[in-house]
Amino acid sequence: MSVDVLTRVVAEQIKPSIGSRVLNSKAELLSGELGPKLRALLEERGVLVFPKINFTDEEQIAFTKTMGTFAPEHRGGEEIHKITLDVKENPQSAEYLKGSLYWHIDGTMNSVPILASLLSCKVPATWGGNTGFCNTYAAYEALSDEDKAKYEAMRVAHSVWATVFYYEPEPSLAKLKGMQAIGENELPLVWKHASGRKSLVIGCTAHRVVNVPADESARVIVGLREWATQEEFSYSHEWSVGDLVIWDNTGTMHRAEAYDPKCNRMMHRTKLQGEEPFE
Repeated sequence: MSVDVLTRVVAEQIKPSIGSRVLNSKAELLSGELGPKLRALLEERGVLVFPKINFTDEEQIAFTKTMGTFAPEHRGGEEIHKITLDVKENPQSAEYLKGSLYWHIDGTMNSVPILASLLSCKVPATWGGNTGFCNTYAAYEALSDEDKAKYEAMRVAHSVWATVFYYEPEPSLAKLKGMQAIGENELPLVWKHASGRKSLVIGCTAHRVVNVPADESARVIVGLREWATQEEFSYSHEWSVGDLVIWDNTGTMHRAEAYDPKCNRMMHRTKLQGEEPFE
């Protein structure tokens, strides 16, 4: 396993195409001095793991701010968002979290998605409960030149209602209409970033390639998901109490992996405000 020392950032690669463990102390991370270098490493590696760093909620919020602009879950608030199926802690979570079990990018219904999410483990699952990640920069870069040219010309319709069929194959008409009322968003299949790099914009919200026959559209969406989530580009994080993981929402997909819904698994999330539109 290779170990890289970038000034004061100490990190080791998890896999060649995705993920690094950051080994700096809590004090070094909270100083704010490493923020720009960690941002650069995050874009390069897609996922950063801080093993058993054991941030308090206040420390996690403070650390988030060293990486960019804090994105509140609710207007005017700077608080931790609890990710759990425990209805006492989060009454709306059970329905909301059903879609999180499938590969996705956060914010495909927005023009500017969040930059990154930071997730810390407070109570791990009794079984399962890993979080999976895949590097959509690396997946794009490994395509053939012919496929790159083909996909760069495509645009895809994204919607929340499309995700319902992943976990509820026969929803009621009322539920479907309610989800469809949220609308849909047309995005490029290949995101051309300001940095010059390119990534794939896919996931469970993607339901139709624009101006492409339905059967071919399905093959494109499913085929690229299968390509991007193969072992070479993917990493599954097994949580320990105190772990913190950051992922680049602009260049990765993620999903929660199945776990006991009664185990009161508890994650605390903060987010970084988006800085770049999909277009």
